[in-house]
Amino acid sequence: MRGASTVGTRILAGVGVLGVVGFLLSLDTGPVEVRLVTKSLPMLCLLLWRWPARERYARWILAGLGLSLLGDVLLDASKALFLPGLGAFLLAHVSYTAAYLSVTRELRWGRALPFLLLAVGAGVVLGPHLGAMAVPVTAYVVVICTMTWRAAAMLGAPGLTRREQGFAFAGALLFALSDGVLAVKLFVTPVNGGSYVIMLTYWAAQLCIARSAHRAHAAA
Repeated sequence: MRGASTVGTRILAGVGVLGVVGFLLSLDTGPVEVRLVTKSLPMLCLLLWRWPARERYARWILAGLGLSLLGDVLLDASKALFLPGLGAFLLAHVSYTAAYLSVTRELRWGRALPFLLLAVGAGVVLGPHLGAMAVPVTAYVVVICTMTWRAAAMLGAPGLTRREQGFAFAGALLFALSDGVLAVKLFVTPVNGGSYVIMLTYWAAQLCIARSAHRAHAAA
């Protein structure tokens, strides 16, 4: 059984890498159908990798991965679907936050301070450029900064190994970096090579977050 699981994981990893390469190659010039398929493959592979999930932490992580996949599809399908796509990712961050809260609810306000400053800084940089998008983008910034705080608050708590906690925290930071570059690119100024940075850090973030549910998934 373990051998079969290892083979399945390798197949999913291979398909996911093919999706990453295919999307990056079609990023600027490829048909929208090709981008949709290749962009979806890495997240679909992560979902299958973590399936099934019966323990609470793993279930919340799986929900976040599924909502992220939905967000990917919506954002690339049409510019008119930007707000629904943003909403799907906001709910994904809520799911990840719920996963981290299932490990510990200790406030640890000292660990919240850097992310409070990050939220304020994002507001200062983005605010003058948001226009009608001010409310949804501000809500998104608050939610993702809360998610990163809860990942930091989880460090050292019982329930997950230090390695799994490290993956969750690294994933949260990478997600914040990816979304930060995306926000600057969309609302402030063009970023040379920004699309590649956004997607590579995004996939790395999701892989780390999915990896944080390894033991919870294995025990299911």
